[in-house]
Amino acid sequence: MKKRTLLTLTSIVAVMAFALSAFVYEQSQLRKNKTADTPASELVRMHSPVFGAASAKVTIVEFFDPSCETCRAFYPGVKDLVNAHDGKVKLVIRYAPFHEGSEDMIKILEASRMQDKYWPTLETVLRMQPQWASHDNPQPDLIWGFLEESGLDVEKARKDAGKETVATVIEQDKTDLRTLNIKQTPAFFVNGQPLPKFGYEQLKALVEQEVKAAYP
Repeated sequence: MKKRTLLTLTSIVAVMAFALSAFVYEQSQLRKNKTADTPASELVRMHSPVFGAASAKVTIVEFFDPSCETCRAFYPGVKDLVNAHDGKVKLVIRYAPFHEGSEDMIKILEASRMQDKYWPTLETVLRMQPQWASHDNPQPDLIWGFLEESGLDVEKARKDAGKETVATVIEQDKTDLRTLNIKQTPAFFVNGQPLPKFGYEQLKALVEQEVKAAYP
């Protein structure tokens, strides 16, 4: 019964987070539409994790917080968009550590890249999010107990997470967040264009539009 109640509460929180994200996103886009085009250099950095073919002509940039319930809900669908387009679409992850504990989790993700285990580690982090990412009492250290199943050398990752190169990645992404005026997650851009309205169907439609334009 307790487990069922927890799952129900988690679902309610995710729905509420999605609704709030949609509202904040639309308000943010109203402001962005009054500004110049988004500089490409501030959307994609050399250090940014990429899922999909490097040669893909359509790029989804997602500003992502590991603690964000809506990011967790969107992830399977975004990954499906990449996989469904046979090398024409790629996903670039940018970090937006808005919640307490998120920077610690990003350090772990960056450490996993040094072992070529980024994507399985990310999926473990998202799957276990309800356990470690409580906004009232986040406990990011709990994730270490689940990471061996991702094939990660946990002891090495603990050391690598503290490297200066990891801190530099986080600081650059935070700087770009401020420059781009990103206030909530997930925030999506497709070939430099923000979504006209927040939602998965809107993201899918913009991706399809850009695929048709890039691959006539």
